[in-house]
Amino acid sequence: MQSREDEALARAAVDALTGQLALAPKPGLPDPRDLAARTTRVDHCALRWSAKALTPGLAAMAAAARRTGEPTPVLRAELGAIGRCTEHSVALAGGGHRGALWALGLLVAAAALDPHAGAKDVAATAKRIAAHPDRRAPRKASRGSSISAKYGAAGARGEAKAGFPHVRRALDTLATTRAAGATETQARLDALLTVMSTLQDTELLHAVGPLGLRHVQAGARGVLEAGGTATPAGAEALIAFDNDLHTRAWSPRGSAGLLAGALFLDSLPVKSPAWAA
Repeated sequence: MQSREDEALARAAVDALTGQLALAPKPGLPDPRDLAARTTRVDHCALRWSAKALTPGLAAMAAAARRTGEPTPVLRAELGAIGRCTEHSVALAGGGHRGALWALGLLVAAAALDPHAGAKDVAATAKRIAAHPDRRAPRKASRGSSISAKYGAAGARGEAKAGFPHVRRALDTLATTRAAGATETQARLDALLTVMSTLQDTELLHAVGPLGLRHVQAGARGVLEAGGTATPAGAEALIAFDNDLHTRAWSPRGSAGLLAGALFLDSLPVKSPAWAA
């Protein structure tokens, strides 16, 4: 049975995902500018709608974690089963968000296990959950796992098993950029670029290969090295990077899901001292 706390965690996770969708300009990624474009308006509306379809599944994951009480193999298997059902529901609602569901599901479950934990401890607990194999998962390799094996990339599973290092880096960037006086939009864009600059995005590897991935990583680093989006030079570099990726039709979608994970952890009440990566 779900509690109000479970539902609140699920809503916070979906708010983080829709907050990521509302951010603009996101290089190569869907954002509100698509609403004014005939060719992408329907796609962006579908992403916004299908994000809300994650809510019941995420609440069920939180309830499973609260009921189990420990990051056990049993919990890992239950989260996997709920996740696969949620993927089906999201597909009926318009699709998308598979990577975000994986990250947010683990983080929501970890937050439910210890409601008093701070961001560092939630990420560490998610790592403990992800360390267990999902023995009920389909035996057929996914595209992401195949690409990970081919190129030696960590992939979504590797990211979780490492305790979401890119989520933690995004959180650090949010804190640093806000403290420097940036707007919330600028802080979130810099956090996204921080993820994008080093993430071995398996979707990008599948679509454009290692050279394309390095091109995207270099573009993101270029914006940050120009001073970030809060500076005139950084803002100009962001526009050039955004135009480049949209012209090439390259979409670093893995970074978007991890930014949503960072925004979710950032929304949790602060109940422990600040932490370092």
